[in-house]
Amino acid sequence: MERAATAALHPPATHEPRRSRVERILLATDLSEASDAATTSALDLAHDLGAELLVLSVIDPAVRSHPGAPAAARIDQLRDLRERAARDLVLRGRREGLRISSIVWQGEPGEAIVEAAASEQVDLVVVGSHGRGSVGRLLLGSVSEHVVREAPCPVLVVRKPRRSAPR
Repeated sequence: MERAATAALHPPATHEPRRSRVERILLATDLSEASDAATTSALDLAHDLGAELLVLSVIDPAVRSHPGAPAAARIDQLRDLRERAARDLVLRGRREGLRISSIVWQGEPGEAIVEAAASEQVDLVVVGSHGRGSVGRLLLGSVSEHVVREAPCPVLVVRKPRRSAPR
């Protein structure tokens, strides 16, 4: 009986050690002002935890718009805009002393974020939410909701701060 209790308290050494430390963070962002709160949170977390930050921006071929892009922009134009914005964010992070890199993917955003989280073996995903509520999610779908349900690691959803009502 005592041997069984000891085995339960001390699992065999063949098990993989649990990773409880956040060492790699994935920031999923469209690199627009709407994602600023999530970006700030991810930068702060990476700094505070001494974690590496990977910035992912996904170009959805079904949506041909991006701040600063011409109407009905081509995919190559969107990719160029995203890569420049990602490069600026990487430089900002490096000035703050972070280990930071970026990737730009093409595809359905929710699925691409989940795939990137798995393939890049991140410990945490940070994603923004526009806070549209249940009706907005029903009509528009929700990338953050999909990521929360499907990601292989914890997900931090950062809502855009509400504007205070004028007094």
